[in-house]
Amino acid sequence: MLKNLNATRKGIITGLVMIGISLGIFYSGQPFDSPLQYLIYVVYAGGIVWTIYEFSKSEENTNKFGGLFLQGFKCFIVITLLMVIFTFVFNKLHPEFKEEMVKAYNDELVKKGNSTPAEILKNIESAKDYYLTMLISGAIFGYLAIGAVITAATSLLFMKRK
Repeated sequence: MLKNLNATRKGIITGLVMIGISLGIFYSGQPFDSPLQYLIYVVYAGGIVWTIYEFSKSEENTNKFGGLFLQGFKCFIVITLLMVIFTFVFNKLHPEFKEEMVKAYNDELVKKGNSTPAEILKNIESAKDYYLTMLISGAIFGYLAIGAVITAATSLLFMKRK
């Protein structure tokens, strides 16, 4: 059943599994720095490897890096899109994350003692304004970079020498 899926559909399945794991970790009360977070990246890598592996066995495979990489790219770009949408929606539904960030950032600025109260207030307001933008940017860059590295490495691994 799962063998005849194209790269995009494999990306959708992988992304949905990653979202499910993320929600499971959150609603089980685990801390954000829980080692279970690595499971999300294992699934991400697994989805890309699955896509490239299945393609490498297909008749369409030309045994060239570009063809293999393209399949991985089609998969990880869909996963990235799903995870960015999830990050946006999840953080909109949980404004308390932003407030926790503001409190931690304020405490850090006060602890450093390098800023006046007016500067601290200005920095806090700026952080509030850019919180979601920075979070989304980080998610985009992180998932694209990790996806590209995994895809390149896997493509090289599955290239067949003639």
